[in-house]
Amino acid sequence: MDDKDTPRVGAAVRRRRRTLGLTLAAVAERSGLSVPFLSQIENERARPSARSLDRVAEALETTTKKLHAAADSARAVDVVRAGDGEGVRRLVRGRHQLSALEFSGEPDLGREFQHRNDELMYVVEGAVDIEAEGRAHRLERGDSLFLSGGVRHRWRATVPGTRLLVVSVAEHIDATFDSRR
Repeated sequence: MDDKDTPRVGAAVRRRRRTLGLTLAAVAERSGLSVPFLSQIENERARPSARSLDRVAEALETTTKKLHAAADSARAVDVVRAGDGEGVRRLVRGRHQLSALEFSGEPDLGREFQHRNDELMYVVEGAVDIEAEGRAHRLERGDSLFLSGGVRHRWRATVPGTRLLVVSVAEHIDATFDSRR
C-alpha cells in the first residue's frame, strides 16, 4: 500500500486515547512507541505501519479495524436533504461525536428529558415553551437555549409550524473537560 493510500487515523487515535483518559506517555509505555511518534500520528504528520498501528490499537484497548472505522467516520461528508412531514429528522446520520435533530410538530410536554451531555436548542421557526430545572423559558424564532449535561427539561411547540433544532454531544461519547489544557 502506497503511503498516500494509508488511512489517516490520527483523530481516531486521539479521541480513543482521551476517552480512556490516557496521556501520550501512557500510550507510549503501553505500546513501546515514542511519545513524539505518537504525537505525530495524532497530528497526521506520520502514518504508522500496520505493525505500529497494531501496537497503538492494543495500547488503546481496541483493534486496528475499529480505529480505521473511526477514522473513516471522522472524515465523513453527508448531506441530509430537507424532508416533508412532521416529527423528528436526523441531521447527522451514523455514530459521530455530534448529534443534531430537527423537531417539527407538537411534542408532548409531559415527557421529561435528561441527557448526560451538553445540548443546544435553537428555534428555527415558531416558538417553544421549555421547562428546565423548574424554570419556564419561552423561545421564539432565532432564540437558543443551552443546557449542560444532566439538566432535566421538557418542551413543547406553542405555534403551528414550529421547527426546533437540537444539537448535542452524542450520547455514546463521554464528554469531559480536560483541566490540563
